[in-house]
Amino acid sequence: MDIQLNEKAMIITGGPGMGKTSLIERLGQIGYPCVQESGRHIIQAELKSGGNNLPWADRQGFAKEMFNRAVADYGQALHNNTHTFFDRGLPDVIGYLMLCNLPISDTLWTAAKTYRYHPRVFIAPPWSEIYTVDNERKQSFEEAKATYEAMANVYMLLGYSLIEIPKVSLEERVQFIIKNTTKKLR
Repeated sequence: MDIQLNEKAMIITGGPGMGKTSLIERLGQIGYPCVQESGRHIIQAELKSGGNNLPWADRQGFAKEMFNRAVADYGQALHNNTHTFFDRGLPDVIGYLMLCNLPISDTLWTAAKTYRYHPRVFIAPPWSEIYTVDNERKQSFEEAKATYEAMANVYMLLGYSLIEIPKVSLEERVQFIIKNTTKKLR
């Protein structure tokens, strides 16, 4: 399979509850195409339908749903002429499986190496002051920090450069991301 590089596909990753969704929503409000996190949508759909592909019920099934959604989202973003911001990307599925000590298929590794995003990835650090739990986010803050570490490790393993998002106001974080999105690669 030939490598597909989409340098306009910008990832925002990190642990749960670290402000990624707020960033994605704000970037969308100011006109950037954005791809929402698939995990939350999958959880909502599974809860509504009585399904079992939930991170607390069938982690492998949940990961498979996230994988399918990530590949579809990547394909759709290839047609955008401007930067598209993703609330997580395909490598996040690998990070999730690593975190859960579950097997990672060759298909998933191949997809993560084939469908390449912009080489710089934004990562939201653990931030206890903004962290909350809800019906779809049940992880403790310690689990959220472990998720952050897993995501950082998998993106670095796949050759991406990480840019840590500063712990500042939402508008300052958005401006930081825009500024670092438009910087030329060296």
